[in-house]
Amino acid sequence: MDFRTLLYNEFVFLDGGMGTMLHLAPGELPERLNLTEPARVAAVHRAYAEAGSQIVYANTFGANPLKLARTGVDAAESITAAIRLAKDAVGEGICVALDIGPTGQLLPPAGSMTFEAAYDSFRTMCEAGAAAGADLIVIETMSDLLETKAALLAAKESTDLPVLVTMTFTENGRTFTGCPISAAAMTLEGLGAEAIGINCSLGPREILPMMQEMAKWTRLPLIAKANAGLPDPVTGEYFLTPEDFADFMPAYADCGVQFFGGCCGTTPDFIRAIRKKLNALRRGRRHTQKPAAICSGTRTVLLDMPRVIGERINPTGKKRMKQALLDQDFDYLRGEAISQTEAGADILDVNVGTPGIDEAAVLPQAVQAIQEVTDLPLQLDSSDPAALEAALRIYPGKPIVNSVNGKAESLNTILPLVKHYGAAIVGLTLDENGIPSSSAERFAIGKRILEQAQAIGIPKEDVFLDCLTLTASTGPNGPSETLTAVRRVRQELGLQTVLGVSNISFGLPNRPLINRNFLNMALTNGLTLPIMNPMAEGMMDTVRAYRMLAGFDENCADFIAAYQDVGAP
Repeated sequence: MDFRTLLYNEFVFLDGGMGTMLHLAPGELPERLNLTEPARVAAVHRAYAEAGSQIVYANTFGANPLKLARTGVDAAESITAAIRLAKDAVGEGICVALDIGPTGQLLPPAGSMTFEAAYDSFRTMCEAGAAAGADLIVIETMSDLLETKAALLAAKESTDLPVLVTMTFTENGRTFTGCPISAAAMTLEGLGAEAIGINCSLGPREILPMMQEMAKWTRLPLIAKANAGLPDPVTGEYFLTPEDFADFMPAYADCGVQFFGGCCGTTPDFIRAIRKKLNALRRGRRHTQKPAAICSGTRTVLLDMPRVIGERINPTGKKRMKQALLDQDFDYLRGEAISQTEAGADILDVNVGTPGIDEAAVLPQAVQAIQEVTDLPLQLDSSDPAALEAALRIYPGKPIVNSVNGKAESLNTILPLVKHYGAAIVGLTLDENGIPSSSAERFAIGKRILEQAQAIGIPKEDVFLDCLTLTASTGPNGPSETLTAVRRVRQELGLQTVLGVSNISFGLPNRPLINRNFLNMALTNGLTLPIMNPMAEGMMDTVRAYRMLAGFDENCADFIAAYQDVGAP
């Protein structure tokens, strides 16, 4: 059976709990059984196949070299045996998935395991599973978005197998590392998963609203694999019956779930009950338009109003920042991140480009340092493709890349990176001929960038255009041409718009006055992502007032919260 053929089915039925069926003795290692008691494992697969499972998960959940270290079990050997015995047990008509679980270790900032160590371990699993004949790869029960990213990249970069990914959430709608459903969905779709969803930790009643939330954030097929309710806190036993479990499944189908199975406490009887309950039903229709947003591993920022990109972490014109980067004084960067976060920035730009710096080495270090002190999403700002890839690789979430431009070399180099890592991209409206003086020429370049991004699969909502702020002293029409281009991009293309606001006043006296007025004019003309210093005099005041007056600040709540202690004149 080809996995992609199953995607044409109204519903696809997975298996249920493996550990539940194996009845493991204390200290018994499931992955060892693939080598020592293959018939015992095969019997579980056969039981699920007979119950109607169309995809069974091989007994490889913990067959990770990091987990199996010092157990005497070789990961690749266990995986090879697991895939082969599963395929023999279920026959030709059922898909067998390599099952990948977490390593049990934490990546930064919560832990010390490196991204490379996690990636290499997952890659070993993926290569062994593919060589043994797995039909697909399932990454499940993940709670750390960066670890999940390492597993998904390992699967995509070392095999051509389809990949399903499910994460596990607590009752507050976040994983135990703090990842929200929105961030998980955006990130996993951007990295190329074929289907995503939720498994383990909770029962079908608790997971249902989370699945409804996930459906808003992705266009991918959805997977539901709940536990058999909540376990008894003393005995650990599950009490939800197959029929009670299945009663929840029509509601899952109604929110668009296509893949159904069970996790802890579920058995082949649960699969039978699910199939019976969903017989003759159809999936509910899903919204195809997902919100425009970016995220860190723990925070999603909707691009539904003007959002401020803090510009302070950039050595251009900043001697102290340059020296901090040369000295690898990341505490200075952390301080700038904290200050901008407290001042009201929504996103932080991170640029480490200065002479004497190896950007490919320092940019990912800076990213990790900043994420230790703020949960704001980041804009990765570099003209060095190697530095961008190094930072994109270890970033947990969906960042912005700044930038690509209309030059063929830039388009051909940067856009594939953005697509591979599922980022958003800022397009600068310049090309081989430099920065056009007219708004029409800048608009044309921006439209060309959009078309090329879409041609390689970057969604329209992930393309932002920077129509380029030139200093007002260069000519009387400069500001108006920039603002006209911004307005056209917003109105005619419907894209997010970016400007480096303070460039307008370069070389002029009383720069704060010019910057505030230009910011207000730009916001009025459709600027949605001003790059600016949120601590500069009056700049956040201008943004907050605009949001309030333009109707983005419901009941003036944010404005009142910011200025309630400001006395009346």
